[in-house]
Amino acid sequence: MAKTVAPGLLALHPRKDIVVTGSNDHLWKMWALPDGNIIMTGEGHTDWLSGCCFHPSGSQLVTSSGDTTVRIWDCLKRGCILTLEGHAHTVWDCSWHSCGDFVASASMDNTSKIWDVNSERCRYTMCGHKDSVNSIEFLPFSSTVLTSSADKTLSLWDARTGLCVYTFYGHLHSCNHAMFNMKGDTIASCDSSGMMKLWDIRKSVPILSVDAGPHPANQVVFDHSGRIVALASSDGSLKVLQLESGQLSSLRGHGGEVHSVIFDPRDEQLISGGADGTVCLWTRGAAAPCLT
Repeated sequence: MAKTVAPGLLALHPRKDIVVTGSNDHLWKMWALPDGNIIMTGEGHTDWLSGCCFHPSGSQLVTSSGDTTVRIWDCLKRGCILTLEGHAHTVWDCSWHSCGDFVASASMDNTSKIWDVNSERCRYTMCGHKDSVNSIEFLPFSSTVLTSSADKTLSLWDARTGLCVYTFYGHLHSCNHAMFNMKGDTIASCDSSGMMKLWDIRKSVPILSVDAGPHPANQVVFDHSGRIVALASSDGSLKVLQLESGQLSSLRGHGGEVHSVIFDPRDEQLISGGADGTVCLWTRGAAAPCLT
C-alpha cells in the first residue's frame, strides 16, 4: 500500500535561519525564522509538493511533486532553472548529494533515480522495490543512498552503479520514511502502523523497536548528537524519544496530522509541519505556531 501523505515538506537552509515549506497548493514558500516573514514563493509545479531539499551551499533548492517531476530552483534568480522528467508516477521525495552535483528522487512508480544536475539527465534508475518508494536520502559525503518503501523494506544503494547493496527486513507495514544519523552507522525508520525502528548498519540488524502507533508515523529524524529521535505522527503529535533513557514523550500543538519534522542545526529547536497548514517551532517543550 502506497503512503497517503508526503514526508519531506520542510527544508532548512544550511547556513541561515530560513525554512522552506511545500503544500498541496502546488507552491513552495521560503520563510524567515523565527518571525515567519515570507521571503520567496516558488510557482511552477502543477500538483502538490511532496519533498524539498537545499543544495549544500543553500543557493538552490530541489523539489518533488505529485506532477511526476523534480524541479531545481535558483534562489538568487528566484525561479525554476531545471525540470527533471522521467518518473511515471508521483515523486514522493528528493535529496541532494553533499557535493551538489547529484540529486536523488523516490517515486510511487516503485523506482528511485540518480540525476546528474550538470548534464541534466538521469544517470541511474534504481529498481528493486516491489511497491512505492516513499523516501530517499544520501549518506553525507558518501555514494550510499537509503530508500524506504511501501513493500515494508529499507534498501541501501550504491549511487555510482545504481545497484542495491543491502535490504533490511523487519517492518510489517509500509515504510514511510528512513534516515541516517550523523555518524552514518545507524538508521531510523517508521511505518504506517506507527512503528519506529533503529538499525545497526554494520550488523544489518534492528537494535530497537518502539510502537508509537496505532496512527501512521510519517517521518522520523535524529538530532545532530544522535541521542534523540523525533517522529511526526498522524495522531497530531510529535513523539520524542531519548535514546539513552528510553523515555518517549509527546508534543501537541498541531490541529491535524503532523507530516514532517526536523531539528535545527544547533539542536535548539524542533520544527514540524502539519496538515493544519502551520509550522510549529518547539523549544524546551513550548510550541510556537508561527507560519501558516
